[in-house]
Amino acid sequence: MSKPARSPLVMVETAFLASTASLIWLINYYFPLGPLLRIFFPVPMALVYLRWGARASWMSATVSGLLLTVLMGPTRSILFVVPYALQGVLLGVLWRRRASWGLAIFLGMLIGTFGVFFKVWLLSILLGEDLWVYFTVQVTEFLNWVFDKLGWLVQPDLSVVQAIAVVMILINSAVYMLVVHLGALLLLDRLGNPIPRPPHWIQVILDVED
Repeated sequence: MSKPARSPLVMVETAFLASTASLIWLINYYFPLGPLLRIFFPVPMALVYLRWGARASWMSATVSGLLLTVLMGPTRSILFVVPYALQGVLLGVLWRRRASWGLAIFLGMLIGTFGVFFKVWLLSILLGEDLWVYFTVQVTEFLNWVFDKLGWLVQPDLSVVQAIAVVMILINSAVYMLVVHLGALLLLDRLGNPIPRPPHWIQVILDVED
């Protein structure tokens, strides 16, 4: 396909997938369907990267952010861009280079964890309260409940509570990225833009060909 013929197609697909990402975020915000839609937050930007490269992917992330700014305001727009749009571009880079699932999940987990702390920081500023303190209180109450059930007379130290909170965020981000990979594996194969093959044990469970 010649470059003049490709240019409009790139623009149309980039705009369409940016709008799709924004629509998924918008629907999930007002009509949450549990984890179902969250799986696909980063996928449109990753698909743009797989089809058209870095420039188009960054453009789709920017356009989706601007569109959400108009529809929902800058705060909710930023909370989509960080981390989900960034994860989408990152996954596009890694999937196009055929990186392993382990590397992609690890790097996506780091961005997801950064996104959690960014959200806590941003909302703490907007609300005038330190939400990290609230989060550590919830973790402390959970640990006290666990220790009480186990019959342990232990009072968790604040540093231990914060460390456990960080570990919980890391684990949650890693699980999320694994689920995103599974969703993308099933979706993008059907769209003709397959991602790298999963580890063998996942292939066996899902009956996916190598």
